[in-house]
This record gives sequence, C-alpha cells and structure tokens, in this order.
Amino acid sequence: MASQDLTHIDKDGTPGMVDVGNKSITERIARAQGRVYLPAEILDLLSNGDIQTKKGAVFQTAIIAGTMAVKKTGELIPFCHPLLLDNCKINIYLADNQEVAIDCEVKVHAKTGVEMEALTGVSVAALTIYDMCKAVSQNIVIKEIRLMAKSGGKTEFSRVSEE
Repeated sequence: MASQDLTHIDKDGTPGMVDVGNKSITERIARAQGRVYLPAEILDLLSNGDIQTKKGAVFQTAIIAGTMAVKKTGELIPFCHPLLLDNCKINIYLADNQEVAIDCEVKVHAKTGVEMEALTGVSVAALTIYDMCKAVSQNIVIKEIRLMAKSGGKTEFSRVSEE
C-alpha cells in the first residue's frame, strides 16, 4: 500500500483530518466485537448474567463505560470527526471457552462513518471488565477486537461472525 492510499496522509506525507465537506449525509452503521478471556475464578462469580464485585456489576458498568467512550471517540483519536450519534448499543454475554463477547453497534446520520466509535466502545468496555475483575485474577486476556460490519459509506463491509 502506497502512502497515497492512506486517507489521513496528504500528498506531502503530512497527517491530517479527512475533508468530508463534499460528502453526502447518509445513515452509517458500524458493529465491532471483542473478546475477553476470563479465568475460572472470575467466571465462578457469574450470577444472573453478570459478575458482582465490590466495585459493582461488571458487565453493566462496562456497557456504561463503553457508551461514554463511543461518545468521546473524536476527543481520543486525533483525526476522528466529532459526531452527533443516533444510537449506540453494547451487548456483553458469555460466549465459549471462558470468554465474554462484547458487541458494539453505533449508528449516525453523517458524512463520515462510525467504525472507530464502535471499536473504541468495545475497547473501553473490555478494559473496564479487566479493571473491575483484576483483584480476583490478572490472568484476564483482552483479544480479537475487530470491525464486524459497516454500512452507509463508500464501501460496505461484513465479516462472518465466528460465534
């Protein structure tokens, strides 16, 4: 891939924000997913679909933290445009192999996509799970944070889920 293929690098090699001024406003949706491996001693605390710790309900807190991160993505990632979001949904559930899956779907009507927002939501939700469970075990592994689908922009993308 040549540097001219990178959207955040100009012809002189200088990084910068993409000019979306001439793009059309369309509905844009992105979904990201991540996995968090939890050792048995943490999973033993699972009750009624969540893990209760002295800090509170882990998954519920992670959903709130992930949602807050989605709304602040433009402040965290240097060249992301600040966006007025239409919706953000985060779902956390027990998958398999001692793993918790985190799904984040973000929707906006804008001139730019929300892939980074969905990925940021998953990342911060995973970090929150780690933070709230680390007193029980530090053998937690955050892995496989990736874009699963995006629509509404110049290119569509969909990955077959491995669930």
